[in-house]
Amino acid sequence: MKQPKELLNIAANSSVPVLIQGESGAGKEVAARYIHEHSPRCNGPFIALNCGALAQNIVESTLEGSVRGAYTGAYADQKGIVRAANGGTLFLDEIGELALDAQSKLLRILQEKAVLPVGGTRSIPVDFRLICATNRNLKQEVIEKRFREDLFFRLNVFPMVIPPLRAREDFEELTHDLWAEIRETARRTHFDVPKKSLSIRETTILRQFRWPGNVRQLKNVLQRYALLESHGIDLEELLFEEFATMSVHEDPKAAQKKEVALWGRRRAIAPNWDIIERMLDLCQWNKSMASNKLGISRGSLCYHVRKHAKPQDSKTQARI
Repeated sequence: MKQPKELLNIAANSSVPVLIQGESGAGKEVAARYIHEHSPRCNGPFIALNCGALAQNIVESTLEGSVRGAYTGAYADQKGIVRAANGGTLFLDEIGELALDAQSKLLRILQEKAVLPVGGTRSIPVDFRLICATNRNLKQEVIEKRFREDLFFRLNVFPMVIPPLRAREDFEELTHDLWAEIRETARRTHFDVPKKSLSIRETTILRQFRWPGNVRQLKNVLQRYALLESHGIDLEELLFEEFATMSVHEDPKAAQKKEVALWGRRRAIAPNWDIIERMLDLCQWNKSMASNKLGISRGSLCYHVRKHAKPQDSKTQARI
């Protein structure tokens, strides 16, 4: 397959449905907006809908709209998101989260290229370009009867995968683009504009992490750094705090090893007792081994053990 950027440009020059796949936070909506902005429909609207947040009881009216008086509270005609995207692009994020009955409604809209508002009596033609995104394996969802096969084939005309951040070859370029975006936002909103650019050392440090939250997580960290850098907070400290916390699905022992590795990158920062204690547990309380891995002296480690040992903690007292 071609590189994602090349595929995006190819997709932009067509009007066929595009199915963007990739991990959460990998930048699927950014890719969808890129396709729209570089397509013949760029002057039309770009309407985005998160299918995972779509309430079951309002699916039909959300997609197709409604006429006045169709239900309690319908005081005026509503266009619905499909008609709102007329002449432009409709982006359905997390399409794999769409319920089966809603899938049937979407399939009918795609087949007829028209919508029937709730309470209406005639179909209204609509012209839009469809882009969908998912972090699920839709082929597997079809096999397990959670996604309609006929709808899948309607959507899977031009499939493409956005690679996770850890696998992207343009990491440095992307990082600098995000930083430039953060600077521009700060300038536009009259906040303190952060320094002009990240150093080679800083981008190299960022590259060393796996970024399970992908582009979204990287941008969060850069935004935090942009706010705190002028207050003396360095990037390594922020990264330590970001990755030292165990994620929901992470094995505790793996999290301990991760914190130990992160500690090695922060030798200049004062030791944290939680990290020291976990390192001691990993080294089975071999103080020489633990102090070596932490990058501090054995005497300093023993001082922290004595300092934090509680009188009622018989295990720690015995190991002092």
